[in-house]
Amino acid sequence: MQQIENFKSIIDKYKVVFFDAFGVLKNYNGILPGIEKTFEYLEAQRKEYYIVTNDASRSPYQLADSFHKSGLNIIKADRIISSGMLTKEYLDLQVRDGIVAYLGTTKSAHYIESSGLHTLPISEINDTNINKVSALVFLDDEGFDWAKDLNKAVNLIRKRTIPVIVANTDRAYPLTVSDVSIAIGGIAAMIESVVGKQFIRFGKPDSQMFMFAYDMAREQLKINKTDIVMVGDTLNTDILGGNKFGLDTVLVLSGNTLAKDFSTRITATGISPTYICESAVIEGGDLGF
Repeated sequence: MQQIENFKSIIDKYKVVFFDAFGVLKNYNGILPGIEKTFEYLEAQRKEYYIVTNDASRSPYQLADSFHKSGLNIIKADRIISSGMLTKEYLDLQVRDGIVAYLGTTKSAHYIESSGLHTLPISEINDTNINKVSALVFLDDEGFDWAKDLNKAVNLIRKRTIPVIVANTDRAYPLTVSDVSIAIGGIAAMIESVVGKQFIRFGKPDSQMFMFAYDMAREQLKINKTDIVMVGDTLNTDILGGNKFGLDTVLVLSGNTLAKDFSTRITATGISPTYICESAVIEGGDLGF
């Protein structure tokens, strides 16, 4: 069985750290106590870091603001790489005009609105405008009527040959230590099985997400993949994605994967992190500056 290691001793080996957000920096109780010390240490050591998240519910500026309101002021918008950014890039390149329908909140629609396209929530798609719909985007698990609007999405996909984009591949997220809630990726997977069509996915574990982050990091430093470590709490997104892209990975036990069953999950999935830590928090006595 892999041993639980000290987080500081691990990140000291790398020039760049990629962090997942939920389960690593924060959880259902808010920001992890002491996580700000980790970022103070990274900045003192002149290490680069990015938050690589599947959260497409808000823009990077709104996500940064949510960290600031929780007391984690050090993280700026330019440090956040969201799967919504890849969705925007796809729409800019592949969808020229028409209506982009979406499932999510108006805040999550930021990504498709910034592409200059006409956006409408799925609830506003009807017989008068359905033929103008050029794409459907799954953004967030809130902001729509689960019964009425999911059925409407199914029938839109049946009637129109359009790209369907899943901006967040997460299928569930923790509500408490023992309970989870269905995420938009889980909703998209269900609808995909109903309509029998292949959807376009952005987010971890997709390598495109890591390439996007890798390119941003290389704009700041002359590095290669061996200089980067990916820190996450979920084996089949953070760790699998990092492994596939050729990065070393740290599984933290502060979110989706719990200390009591991490060994069983690693064995069951065959997804093995390079390191395992209790959390990404550096304790005060470990700082060394």
